[in-house]
Amino acid sequence: IWTADYKGHFRMGNSFYCYPLTVCDMHSRYLLGCEGHDAISLEQAKKYFTRLFHEYGLPQRIRTDNGVPFASNAIARLSTLSVWWIKLGIYPEQIEPGKPQQNGKHERMHRTLKKEATLPPEKDLKSQQKRFDAFLQEYNNERPHEALDMNTPASFYRPSPRTMPKKLDHFDYPCHFEVRRVSRNAGIRWRKHWVTVSVTLAEEYIGFEEVEDGIHNVYFCNFLIGRFFEEQLKIKDVIDRVPVRHTVVECANPTMRRKV
Repeated sequence: IWTADYKGHFRMGNSFYCYPLTVCDMHSRYLLGCEGHDAISLEQAKKYFTRLFHEYGLPQRIRTDNGVPFASNAIARLSTLSVWWIKLGIYPEQIEPGKPQQNGKHERMHRTLKKEATLPPEKDLKSQQKRFDAFLQEYNNERPHEALDMNTPASFYRPSPRTMPKKLDHFDYPCHFEVRRVSRNAGIRWRKHWVTVSVTLAEEYIGFEEVEDGIHNVYFCNFLIGRFFEEQLKIKDVIDRVPVRHTVVECANPTMRRKV
């Protein structure tokens, strides 16, 4: 499990703001990356995660808060970034809104980062990044952690064996699923009727697994996003149906057993 967040922004000496994107390995507390951005940016975040995936491999999960670019108000809180993660086989895991303590290890690292690498701030983004890089080196390789029996994160960390693919493979839904392609207008046709899905899934394929007469679980890849009711022609958001806490959802195909 990786944890990720945009640490609170701060003003540098040139009066511009710095927005540090931080990524950690949850088990070892290894700080995988800390990069200063000039804004909270999907484009910059995706570029940085691509670099980290190539360097460290793909995690099973990435835990974040519910802010952009990690989540959105769309179905299942999916964002453009988390849709990409799912296509890579990474489960996007969000903490409960307003409960940063659920990502406590990451928050404690942020407090240390703020104290030692942002006070006082540097004059510009280039200088600030050099300070972040120095902090990362010390944090991972020199600083002992009490939770690690006074060992360093580098002594515990191991890269993921799952490598970043050169291209994304097409996801094959089980044969008993009905598969629909979400249009650019964020919906699908179902028995000649229009059903709204989500703009974040535009031009992606989603799968419908009938679990009761006229009721279907809806998946994006192997990620459960909601439940479709044919009579209402509506997909009910899985977040509303299963609020926040993790629960196991069963489906007819045992390989699709997932936590949501």
